[in-house]
Amino acid sequence: MRFQQLLPWAAALTGCVVAQSQAGVDPLDRPGNDLYVKDLSNCTGYKVTKHWKTRSGFYADLALAGPACNVYGIDLPKLKLEVEYQTDERLHVKILDTNNTVYQVPDSVFPRPGFGQWCSPKNSKLKFDFKPDPFSFTVSRTDTGEVLFDTTGTKLVFENQYLYLKTHLPQNPHLYGLGEHSDSFMLNTTNYTRTIYTRDAYGTPQGQNLYGAHPIYFDHRQDGTHGVFLLNSNGMDIYIDNEGGQFLEYNIIGGVFDFYFIAGPSPQDVARQYAEIVQPPLMVPYWGLGFHQCRYGYQDVYEVAAVTANYSVHDIPLETIWTDIDYMDRRRIFTLDPERFPPELVKDLVDTLHARDQHYIVMVDPAVYYSEPNPALDAGLKYDAFMKELNGTHYQGVVWAGPSYFPDWFHPNAQEYWTEQFLNFFDGVNGPDIDALWIDMNEPANFYNRPYPGNNTTPEEFAEANDNPPEPPAVRDGPDAPIPGFPDSLQPNFASGQTNEKRAVVTVERRARSQSHRQLGAGRWRSAVRHWPRDPKAGWQHGRKSGSGCGPHECRGLPNRELIRPPYMIQNGAGPTLADNTADTDIVQSGGYVQYDTHSLYGAMMSTHSHNAMRARRPDDRALVITRSTFAGSGKDVSHWLGDNISDWLSYRLSISQILQFASLYQIPVVGPDVCGFGGNVTETLCARWATLGSFYTFFRNHAEIFANPQEFYRWPIVAEAARNGIAIRYQLLDYIYTAIYKQTQTGTPSLNPLFFNYPFDQNTYGIDLQFFYGPGILVSPVTEENSTSVSYYLPDDIFYEWGTGKPVRGHGEYVSAEVDVTHITVHYKGGLVYPQRIESANTTTALRQKGFNIVIAPGLDGSAHGELYLDDGLSQVQDKVSEIDFSYVDGVFEMKGSFEYDPGVGIERITILGVGAKPEVAAEDAEVEYDEENQKLVLHVDVPLTRKSSIKIA
Repeated sequence: MRFQQLLPWAAALTGCVVAQSQAGVDPLDRPGNDLYVKDLSNCTGYKVTKHWKTRSGFYADLALAGPACNVYGIDLPKLKLEVEYQTDERLHVKILDTNNTVYQVPDSVFPRPGFGQWCSPKNSKLKFDFKPDPFSFTVSRTDTGEVLFDTTGTKLVFENQYLYLKTHLPQNPHLYGLGEHSDSFMLNTTNYTRTIYTRDAYGTPQGQNLYGAHPIYFDHRQDGTHGVFLLNSNGMDIYIDNEGGQFLEYNIIGGVFDFYFIAGPSPQDVARQYAEIVQPPLMVPYWGLGFHQCRYGYQDVYEVAAVTANYSVHDIPLETIWTDIDYMDRRRIFTLDPERFPPELVKDLVDTLHARDQHYIVMVDPAVYYSEPNPALDAGLKYDAFMKELNGTHYQGVVWAGPSYFPDWFHPNAQEYWTEQFLNFFDGVNGPDIDALWIDMNEPANFYNRPYPGNNTTPEEFAEANDNPPEPPAVRDGPDAPIPGFPDSLQPNFASGQTNEKRAVVTVERRARSQSHRQLGAGRWRSAVRHWPRDPKAGWQHGRKSGSGCGPHECRGLPNRELIRPPYMIQNGAGPTLADNTADTDIVQSGGYVQYDTHSLYGAMMSTHSHNAMRARRPDDRALVITRSTFAGSGKDVSHWLGDNISDWLSYRLSISQILQFASLYQIPVVGPDVCGFGGNVTETLCARWATLGSFYTFFRNHAEIFANPQEFYRWPIVAEAARNGIAIRYQLLDYIYTAIYKQTQTGTPSLNPLFFNYPFDQNTYGIDLQFFYGPGILVSPVTEENSTSVSYYLPDDIFYEWGTGKPVRGHGEYVSAEVDVTHITVHYKGGLVYPQRIESANTTTALRQKGFNIVIAPGLDGSAHGELYLDDGLSQVQDKVSEIDFSYVDGVFEMKGSFEYDPGVGIERITILGVGAKPEVAAEDAEVEYDEENQKLVLHVDVPLTRKSSIKIA
């Protein structure tokens, strides 16, 4: 049903933004079917009226080719086209209004690539061509002429609230991306819609828009891969179908067409080139790759301590314990519950964790409770940092704490406000001295929706009726049983004075670090990737003063738009309007930006502000921030967990597609779902399988909702064993994946890879999303069917080796079956690589870093292998010393080259060579040798330092 109380279509494009739903709207139950019933037959498109070339680009003026169709708004009569060859691998094509009024993503949120960059068209791998009347364009490969993007025969629509553009595709294309979504990794291409508009999406439903916005797709073809990125934060439906020929079309409710075409030609090349557009991701602390435990519903500080201790009792490594909103006073951010999480006991908890080399993380939401004075409210009012209605009053919503205000991240005081809260609260006295941060509900989520069909209540009445906040759990004066390893203050009977000492807590002083600003670790490997030279004197192409071309008060958005239920309504899974389950989309934020345009940036902007606030707390340390909502480029500030999934086998299987999206496509390498599922009760078998699969997520956390049964790994003997097995492999490989993540931060090379990234010419791999490569070469093939003890997995035409035994397995481009116990997972080494591993696992990553190395050599079909190892202190934002070590194994000689400035305090204790058909005469002196004839594995016990070059003749 269309929204009726709207401004007339014929309104002139002048005036101010007008709120639309002062008195509510007619009841609406779904977004409608505008996508499927649209009639663009009367749209004539545009024609080129003038065009000219420069040394590195092409520019044109466009005008309507005929009468305006005004199908979902008002056609803009004139447009301009900008085509820029920025590098030989990147082509920028932009279609926009002539006076910079239409909204564009602000440069402050998304800094544009291309400053000082230009390329002659004759040197580019991509070529732009156009037809003048009606205007259409193609992007093709220069060397082969293959057309990659083709709008020929279609009509461009550019209205004040609707943009349409359609490209032809080859039949049965292999497309990936356009997230965030929980669909198959390779996208369906028949009657398939990808809606991009961030929202709170409990259960992560398939076929709907989820928490993040990433309008990038990879198009993989037999002759090469290319990428298409649309820089646009407005809501959009991207529709893919083959009726009348294969195509992909954009249906967007605002903004401009701001395309970046990237040439590849390999999938990993596209990933690296995309990283140059969105900026490479940030590096995380070493400890952040350990195992994390959380639950929504931990009763008090005693339960958090008991859970931590129980992991130790059951010999399951636990790096970090988390607390959800339970630690807050009535769910108000930047507060502690004085009865269940009193500050002195929280301090004892955190000090004890730190003394045990463990870590502590809590959640912070954006919404600020406003009905009573509290620090976050008082400071926000002082800084004038909250979003406001058009009449100047603060916008009111309802979230967990009840009636709430929302920070306006565009406000110039927002960062100072947010940082001040972190410094004042997370100081170890007023609140916990947290080691990292979790941010949630930042789409932003809002329970009190406008429009209000049949709901004329106030936020206060709504919150009370819906128990926001609910009654807290009972108060205890101590735990029910002793908690081993924790001080008397966290033991039974402490409050009644029946203990012998008050608070025997070991405190850990944070070591001082060098004040040097020399950023190491961005040297050898980064410089090995060719970067297009920059000429700062050249500035931005076409004489622009900024990357977007927008001046200080430009590109804020057209006036007189329908901002709650626009004329073209996207397929929003949250409901029939843009404002369902979120902040009102007619709010005008600081600087004149409207939530209609910037909604999908809210979580990304909170991420940036939170990253900066955490850096202010610990300026020397890398900031680990885990967020729910993301936008293109968020990886430069944060990592991501996949939101509120379900404890079922479908969520378990789909998690592989989801982690691959973020790590291999969107440049957010540290990512994972809630292991064992968030919603509902997990079964023992599923949790056991998930514990082993989760050991190969780059972010590994067990988390459940308040109404679910407890699912900590130690709750079941089988799950505990599976967790010990999985974590043991994970920790042995921790430096291997740490190195892969580091390389992604330097070059954009993905740290997780779908099979086709490693085998781009094997068509059988294109649709596989139940297996993946952890790092460059660890092939993970989990059991994915309920109650099954077997797995069928694909092995490309290559040599692989079994994890554990090292036995060679020759792949022939076909599926192989294996029996797999419920406590194990199928893992293979890909041949041709050298894998740096720790000799054994440990209970914490601090202890792990004291273990020596086992260098596993998995020769390829040609008998050689290569690999890398990155070493640093694991924590510092600015490293004084690092090592970037390259390994090679050629003709029986193992060599180490590179930089060796960082001394890890341990060396190589073992070199393991796989695929050795017969015991050789080992040339290495002073090496104790073991040979496993059955599995063709040779082991050398050595003492090789990691502080200098080395060459060892093995055979």
